[in-house]
Amino acid sequence: MTTTPKGPASYFPSIEKKYGRPITEWKDLIRSSPLTKHMELVTWLKTEHGLGHGHANALVAHTLAENAGN
Repeated sequence: MTTTPKGPASYFPSIEKKYGRPITEWKDLIRSSPLTKHMELVTWLKTEHGLGHGHANALVAHTLAENAGN
């Protein structure tokens, strides 16, 4: 039985399909950015990489939570 992702991860299949990059690549970009604040990273993904707000927010939230060990 497969469990459906909850929270930010529920956006991942559509992010990969729409933008053509695997989630690991997006997470690596976020982690390599000199920016550290949530909304700075969201704005950066939107302006520099063309992501929509919801997709950028989901990627940043999930990546920062992982980095914090949550």
